[in-house]
Amino acid sequence: MPDSRLVCNCSSSIQFTSPSIPSCFPSLPSCLFNANNNQLDPRVGERQANSPVREAVEDVALLCPAPARWLVLFQLAPPAGPVDMGTTWRNPGWVRFALCLTGLVLSLYALHVKAARARDRDYRALCDVGTAISCSRVFSSRWGRGFGLVEHVLGADSVLNQSNSIFGCIFYTLQLWLGCLRGRWASILLVLSSLVSLAGSVYLAWILFFVLYDFCIVCITTYAVNVGLMLLSFREVQEPQGKVKGH
Repeated sequence: MPDSRLVCNCSSSIQFTSPSIPSCFPSLPSCLFNANNNQLDPRVGERQANSPVREAVEDVALLCPAPARWLVLFQLAPPAGPVDMGTTWRNPGWVRFALCLTGLVLSLYALHVKAARARDRDYRALCDVGTAISCSRVFSSRWGRGFGLVEHVLGADSVLNQSNSIFGCIFYTLQLWLGCLRGRWASILLVLSSLVSLAGSVYLAWILFFVLYDFCIVCITTYAVNVGLMLLSFREVQEPQGKVKGH
């Protein structure tokens, strides 16, 4: 058994002075030692014969009362570093940046047109080419708020019954933010949010062509942006996480 002469450090802990044990070893509760002669518990020496000192002390620490046991294990734990969520920052790429910026600009323009139309029924937007090609008519319809669904499910006064353009601004901001993160979970969220936007685009396109009988240039451009983001997200999720994007 190795020499385990000890010296008291305080009333509740003892430090090793034996050359067989590193001097930087942390203070340990007295439950690991013989109460009569301050000798290290023989079971530590027995474990140390076939294991490193740290493992020997960890093994005997399990015999201590709960508070002292957790103190020992806490002292033996490696220094804590930043939490690693497997995520790092990256360049989203000029394609994603351009698509998200285009979507944001179109969404903000749609909000402007809708607000101007609400103030003046005779307002004519730049995208109002004719009676069958009028974006302001589409934005001002009941399908331009909450996708025409929230009002029937949650009521007209629901906080979620907002203009579709508000949801668009949130979506493109989220896509750009997630695009700046390199991590498996970020890639999965990009794909899931893109699929939701694609489903919304298909639904609104059906309303546009078969219910309103309109051709909204802003709307169709937005649908194209959503498809582009979906394809980009699917491509990225299939790439190795460490690969540097070339786009």
